[in-house]
Amino acid sequence: MTVQDLIDRLEAEAEMDRDPETTPDVGIIMGSDSDLDVMSGAYDALEELGFEEQTDYENPPKSRFTYESYVVSAHRTPELMYAYGETAEARGLDVVIAGAGGKSADLPNMTASIAYPLPVIGVPVQEKSVDSVIGMPTGAPIVAVDAGKSFNAALSAAQVLARQHDEVRAELLSYHEELVGGVAEVSRDLHDLGHVSFRDRSA
Repeated sequence: MTVQDLIDRLEAEAEMDRDPETTPDVGIIMGSDSDLDVMSGAYDALEELGFEEQTDYENPPKSRFTYESYVVSAHRTPELMYAYGETAEARGLDVVIAGAGGKSADLPNMTASIAYPLPVIGVPVQEKSVDSVIGMPTGAPIVAVDAGKSFNAALSAAQVLARQHDEVRAELLSYHEELVGGVAEVSRDLHDLGHVSFRDRSA
């Protein structure tokens, strides 16, 4: 497999003009497979909301909402980055989550520029990546989360989809209600048990 093989694959998929219900809704890209541990939060969030991973463009999984993932290096494979950004919308993606590390974390920014107006959510993989990821000029926007917060990036991607898809909206609301309920239970237990017993229980 070569970079050109991947580029040819993306371009071929873009020409298929497939039903959007059968294509990945969210693209997850990262600059290196070493970013996978941080980016795994995005997978966790999407799967929590009922998304499935789509690994075969022509044979989608049963779930209506899916995501795909690739390693796309802005510095080592810029031609692949361009191909991914240029074909993203034609391949049916509605939003891209892009993670990158280091001080020169250019993948989210460059992808946002290439894929415009498709929304791109940037994930700084490290603290030192934050300035690079959020440093887009006026007129070339990118949405970004804090360092390492790929879970939040995926929730934001789902919020984008929820504007058009009631099923995603319902899953987001259900997830949020669970969070609210969890806080309520903790609050009740802290009050009813007292702080000493509450801490002992958690130890």
